[in-house]
Amino acid sequence: MDTMPASGQGKGSGSWGSFLKASQTISEPLPRADTVQSIASFNGDLSSLTAPAFILSTTSLTEFSAYWAEHPSIFVAPTQEPDPAKRSLLVLKWFLSTLKQQYSSRNDKLGSEKKPLNPFLGELFLGTWQDDAGETQLISEQVSHHPPVTAYCITNAKHGIQLQGYNAQKASFSRTIHIKQVGHALLTLTPPNAPNQPEIYLITLPALHIESLITGSPYIELEKYTHIASSSGYVSKIDYSGRGWLSGKKNTFTACMWKEGQGNDKHPLYSVEGQWSEKNFSFGMHEGDKPKKGKEVESYRAAPTTPLTVMPIEQQDPFESRRAWRNVAASITKGDMDAVSFHKSKIENAQRELRKKEKEESRDWERKFFKTLREDDDATFAKLVKMISGATAWAGVEAEKTAGVWRFDPERAGRARPPYHPEVGERGLGEGGSEPVSQVSTNTSQGGRK
Repeated sequence: MDTMPASGQGKGSGSWGSFLKASQTISEPLPRADTVQSIASFNGDLSSLTAPAFILSTTSLTEFSAYWAEHPSIFVAPTQEPDPAKRSLLVLKWFLSTLKQQYSSRNDKLGSEKKPLNPFLGELFLGTWQDDAGETQLISEQVSHHPPVTAYCITNAKHGIQLQGYNAQKASFSRTIHIKQVGHALLTLTPPNAPNQPEIYLITLPALHIESLITGSPYIELEKYTHIASSSGYVSKIDYSGRGWLSGKKNTFTACMWKEGQGNDKHPLYSVEGQWSEKNFSFGMHEGDKPKKGKEVESYRAAPTTPLTVMPIEQQDPFESRRAWRNVAASITKGDMDAVSFHKSKIENAQRELRKKEKEESRDWERKFFKTLREDDDATFAKLVKMISGATAWAGVEAEKTAGVWRFDPERAGRARPPYHPEVGERGLGEGGSEPVSQVSTNTSQGGRK
């Protein structure tokens, strides 16, 4: 088995600033330098933006789901707490502990934020963490390509906790790159004193933008806020802020927690503040509404992450991310853009052929681990949405922008075995054999997605 970080790319030369003066969008293969054009006045969807090797990541977006649980012991800790208020506080602690890995770790490793690879439909990223918490399993699947949507499920069966979610990213460019995350996460855990009454937490996703594109190394700045609402009645809110023209620090947050009907963000039970990107990220969680002044009841100190273990590339299924993108990643590392374009186009063209054949035969691609549902089919979810929004409608559920509302399907997962798509195999990625990919068969469906 291999233990590898979520990004395995060294620091490159060049700058985002020079790229922004010479680039184009990529509905076409990656261009040579003499064919690029300015995007200085571009304002639109940048999800498929062409980029030179020095700002490309060798990592697919399907791998980003791993950032949720790189400290498994913190992830499972709420399952050991009998008090519901403190249990919710531990969920908030876990969420805050993930911010640096999710939004800053690539800067630390690579020198600046890189553009990840856009996953293809059916792409999988699978792995496990092993530590004192036991085994924690990660399943990540690209469930839609138009629009691009990644779904994930992280489970520790020993401690009875599971995180699942999905998200799409809508990017646009004005004076900087703005990214709206559409989707949400659901955390389900088993309290120690109520094994038959699982607790569910709804977690919303922040918007973000890229700072210092022209003047320095780009980094992510989070915007607005995140809500965490629990079926036990506790609500947390995390507000994000950044450096202003004259004062302030980048990547700062303030957070608080209260009981629904007994308080609000102005009168919380607990509060916390910090800078999520600092080298030795730490924070204390205090009673009352004044961070660092009330009694400290919980704290976090930066600790090494637990490495995710994945199968060696040569033993992975053709649809697993690192195997599928291995030639593209190697070419990016070498800075060979012609080779990047060649290998990337092979995957894209094979995928287009699959979609064309599916459309001709009114078939849908078979999802192996996830399915869609109607948002009003889940009463607990609807209750949590109302807790954070005051209404049944909420921007975190825009089914038309994510090809549905996605949930982990234990029945499908129980049937899933490699090879995951034997009818397609490597041909679905432009590799192996000479048979046309249009010869494959997939599950039929009546209107819904698989």
